[in-house]
Amino acid sequence: MTIPKINEKQKRRDRYSWIVWGIIIIVVYGWCFSDMKFSHIQESAGTVSESIFMGLIHPDWAYIYNGSGEDLVSQLIMTLAIAFLGTIIAAIISVPFAFFASRSKNSKYNVTSKVGTFLLTAIRTFPEIVLAIMFIKAVGPGSFAGVMALGIHSIGMLGKLFSESIEEMNHSSEYSIVAAGGSKPQVFALSTWPTILPALISYTLYSFEISVRSASILGLVGAGGIGASMIMALNTRNWPRVGIILFGIVVMVMVIDGCSGYIRKKLV
Repeated sequence: MTIPKINEKQKRRDRYSWIVWGIIIIVVYGWCFSDMKFSHIQESAGTVSESIFMGLIHPDWAYIYNGSGEDLVSQLIMTLAIAFLGTIIAAIISVPFAFFASRSKNSKYNVTSKVGTFLLTAIRTFPEIVLAIMFIKAVGPGSFAGVMALGIHSIGMLGKLFSESIEEMNHSSEYSIVAAGGSKPQVFALSTWPTILPALISYTLYSFEISVRSASILGLVGAGGIGASMIMALNTRNWPRVGIILFGIVVMVMVIDGCSGYIRKKLV
């Protein structure tokens, strides 16, 4: 069997084609930026940018923990608590919503499924930060407003994911229990719930990952957590404080994502 020889001209064309495309992209970008006006850039932009960069690469390490309750560790723990409570509230409340919106459980009552789906979609429509501002007006600033905002918003997302798990589950064990004379509570306790439980836990952990990121932002509007310290540092232009806060958020998110991913792999 002979191996076909590759055309040297074709090899040369493939080798340098990326250079041609690079030149084309640079020319297009240069043409796009040629007519842009940068008149709104302030004269102090360079000095401010340098201060921000120097503050971020020289974080305030003394802020990590000082025992005041307002340090980085304390605020990160509060952020995790807000995300955890919000996720637990959403996970519990979204379970009945999921069965309500599931088509497989309401095949005879398609209207019921559509109503449940509409409610979950309507709940997801409101962003967490909008809900946080609404709850701040209702209950005042603080962690409670953040917990309620995350909990309400996560109901829509978790309810949708839970309902899809219910629709995709294998119903053969349910039919077996019914054929053996089992009642509806027995079918739910012995078949339905054990079957969907790993998926519910996995989705709840995924929601917790998202809630941790959201809880870090909600503090910017006064809903508690590390975001409150972040906005104070930004307002006072304390860039070393901003740098250590960002570093803490990155570490927290990476640890949570790693632990959550490990647990979800064990469940699947």
